[in-house]
Amino acid sequence: MTEDRPTPVPRSIVERLFLSPEERRLRTAWRLLLHAGLMGILTVVVSLPVGVAAAVVAALQPSVSILESTPILLASSLASLVAITLATWLARRILDRRSFRSLGLQVDRHTLPDLVFGFMLTGLVMGVVYLAEWRLGWLQFQGWAWESLPGAGVLAGLLGSLALFVCVGFQEELFSRGYHLQNLAEGLNLPWAVLLSSAIFGVLHLANPHATWAAAAGILVAGYFLAYGWIRTRRLWLSIGLHIGWNFFEGTIFGFAVSGTRGFNLIRQTVAGPVWITGGLFGPEAGTIVLPAIALGAALIWAYTRRRTESTAGFQSP
Repeated sequence: MTEDRPTPVPRSIVERLFLSPEERRLRTAWRLLLHAGLMGILTVVVSLPVGVAAAVVAALQPSVSILESTPILLASSLASLVAITLATWLARRILDRRSFRSLGLQVDRHTLPDLVFGFMLTGLVMGVVYLAEWRLGWLQFQGWAWESLPGAGVLAGLLGSLALFVCVGFQEELFSRGYHLQNLAEGLNLPWAVLLSSAIFGVLHLANPHATWAAAAGILVAGYFLAYGWIRTRRLWLSIGLHIGWNFFEGTIFGFAVSGTRGFNLIRQTVAGPVWITGGLFGPEAGTIVLPAIALGAALIWAYTRRRTESTAGFQSP
């Protein structure tokens, strides 16, 4: 005799539309939309004091651009960091029914090396871009920051910029390579997840100064580069280090625009080459010159992670 098994209860139209077939939670698209809404609400609430401060600065110092004021940018990034982290933690726990650490925030013996390697690697990448533009005659060196600022001012500029880019790097990787990429990978597959999360990452940068669709395409390519760090390690630390280092060396050290924004620059320089190659006022990521440098960076990431195994780092081969 065969054992009678209960007949599965048909799922209603509402359940098929909203709930995942694998487990009792919302489908991927709904979770992403709710996360975005929650993030937007929290960002507005947390950023209100920063908005008031920016308005005061604009009134008292009309000659100072808010986008070039490191204190205002740092305060805004801190507010965004709090909002995005809290929204992602809530969405991960309540909507995804997963732990926050499972996004790739586990701390192990590779955490610090991944952060440091990612940070220093992008210094090399941006150094290659700088030297290439200089050798081709598209970049004119104008001097060093300490020629017009006291030592304390230079140190404050370096530390303030680093703090700013630590905030930006963590929150954007948590959002794009953390919540977006990994939820899309669960709901679709990894290739589509990398493409869609990188495309969204690029489109979001269209709000930046001097942004064009070419710049968005360049940011999409940068998204692939940043995603490669997660693919190779299944941790966010390498991607976070890459993102922090990219912005810091691109803008603070080598003097390029960082996605259309300007801040403290250790090296004072101007770029006058073809915009489609150099990226113009948006920065190198909007130009084709960054593509060989990214290829070099990806090769070095592969070399750095090639010996990692599941038993030592939770690594899963892409």
